[in-house]
Amino acid sequence: PFRAPHHSVSYAGLVGGGSPIRPGEMSLAHHGVLFLDELPEFRRDVVEVLRQPLEEGTVTLARAGGAVRFPARFILVAAMNPCPCGFLGDGTDRCLCDPATVARYRHRISGPLMDRIDLVVEMPPPPLRPGPGARGEPSARVAARVRDARRRQGERFRALPAVFANGQMRRAQIGVWCRPGDDAERLITGWSGPGRLSLRGRDRVLRVARTIADLEGTSRLLERHVAEALQYRVLRAMP
Repeated sequence: PFRAPHHSVSYAGLVGGGSPIRPGEMSLAHHGVLFLDELPEFRRDVVEVLRQPLEEGTVTLARAGGAVRFPARFILVAAMNPCPCGFLGDGTDRCLCDPATVARYRHRISGPLMDRIDLVVEMPPPPLRPGPGARGEPSARVAARVRDARRRQGERFRALPAVFANGQMRRAQIGVWCRPGDDAERLITGWSGPGRLSLRGRDRVLRVARTIADLEGTSRLLERHVAEALQYRVLRAMP
């Protein structure tokens, strides 16, 4: 399934609720994609409830008569502008947002929620008159690499019935299958500490690095895999 609720969605609409209790958008996206466009425009109390399903794959609704648990294991895809007007970094002088305004806009998304987002990719605006560019890797070749990576993961977790992909690994399993080499360990250690990479963030970086290595067809976790995974954690300040 692909679910794309509007940013005005209510708490009950995203999480679930009502009488009788019904699942919300998170559960309706189970084993699919939950797309949140204009992420900073969602109510803070609404998006903060994404934390539990992003960690556990379930959402729990407590009522006076008991609690109901719905499945909610989805891929979260979110989009946002670089600033309130949307023109920051587009190569023109159209953006009138000062740094404080940009900071307030981005801080609408809490640190704990950002800590649970594995890949942050900035998309520059396309040119009005696109010229001939370099051809990318053919989709068929990419699909073949993905199939091979999923096969590797299937073999890796064949003894674990509840785990079938790198993203589902817990810390104990990360310690077994995501051991970085010495250079990679020094790199990730340099990023760790207060105000930088949390323990949860470290686990997520190692899972992403393991996937990058799988896509490359490499069994060892090398410095370049960790470096690429780390760059996806950074929301850079656009000029």
